[in-house]
Amino acid sequence: MKTFLYILLALVILLVMIVIHELGHYIAGKILKFKINEFSVGFGPKLLSKKKKNGEVISLRLIPLGGFCAFEGESGLENAATNRQNAEVFEEVADEAAVQPLETTETAPPSRSFTEEKPWKRIIVLVSGGLANLLSAVIFSFIFILAIGVAVPTVEAAYVDETGVVYNAVQKGDVIRAVDGRKITAMHSYDDLVKGLSLGDSVTLTVERNGETVDVVVTKKQIKAETEKEDGTVEQLDYVGFGFATLQQYRYAGVGHAFTYCVPYTFKLSWLVLSSFGQLFTGKAAITDLSGPAGTITMMADLAKSNWRNILILLPFIASNLGIFNLLPIPALDGSKVVFTVVEWIRGKPINPKIENTIHTVGLLLLLGVVVILDFIRFLT
Repeated sequence: MKTFLYILLALVILLVMIVIHELGHYIAGKILKFKINEFSVGFGPKLLSKKKKNGEVISLRLIPLGGFCAFEGESGLENAATNRQNAEVFEEVADEAAVQPLETTETAPPSRSFTEEKPWKRIIVLVSGGLANLLSAVIFSFIFILAIGVAVPTVEAAYVDETGVVYNAVQKGDVIRAVDGRKITAMHSYDDLVKGLSLGDSVTLTVERNGETVDVVVTKKQIKAETEKEDGTVEQLDYVGFGFATLQQYRYAGVGHAFTYCVPYTFKLSWLVLSSFGQLFTGKAAITDLSGPAGTITMMADLAKSNWRNILILLPFIASNLGIFNLLPIPALDGSKVVFTVVEWIRGKPINPKIENTIHTVGLLLLLGVVVILDFIRFLT
């Protein structure tokens, strides 16, 4: 039952992220006066639905794995058909007008379809979904840093060599606050600050020890030592490092710290997302390292169950992930639609709507196929 509740929580989080994305499209469309037919939370059959005076439909649907903001004539096919019908009607009216006197009638102006709006307006609407996710990632980052604080390492054990001398002059209980004068922050973790050091390199650690601040110079060495594990067994250590073990502890950082680092932290997460996709193309990462919706929900549930802090850590990461992914120029995603709109803007005329929709449809089917395969592989393993 507990596992089911965590899965339900993960599902709700994912749904909230998608609703934020669609709200970005919706708000931009409203500001730019686009005709919106429906804003839906979820897919499938309607559970609840309300039609507003302006004709917009707000609905809640059965399958809580997404949502959509449907603009008038978004695919362009409806608009092309309407133009053909209008041309036929115009020809008939012109023939009748040649033999009949003109009559003046007042008609309401037709609603402009999505594809009839100016390219720059459409681009703003298209990117607004991803930007809404990135903005929410900044907010979630602020909440995470404020509520959880900064992870600082505390020395749990200082190893000794064969003669009984410690490899470096740290003591159990030392709290590491800075490396070579650079403070450990939400943006720069301890691992970030010592990354790239080689055997023989030295750094100065600023530590809190018995209520005082002390600077300790440590050198990366070949460590050979023994350590006792929780089950009482002895583990033989042989590695290059500083010769001490640490435990990460979160310390309250304050509102100012959260405000200062929420934006850089979001950029850091976004860069991690982009670099992960880059590693797929360079072969440094396998496509099986990715997860489909089911795998993502399961991973979120497992992390939330192991530690409640992971929920707050996941929020900005998933938000930035969704925002960046949707802005990539992959067919069926917002980024590819932006590319088509830019091409139309440069050419002065749109690409054949049937060709564009075929590309997006094939892209969507391929994406769905990939996520199904990824979830299937994760299920088997």
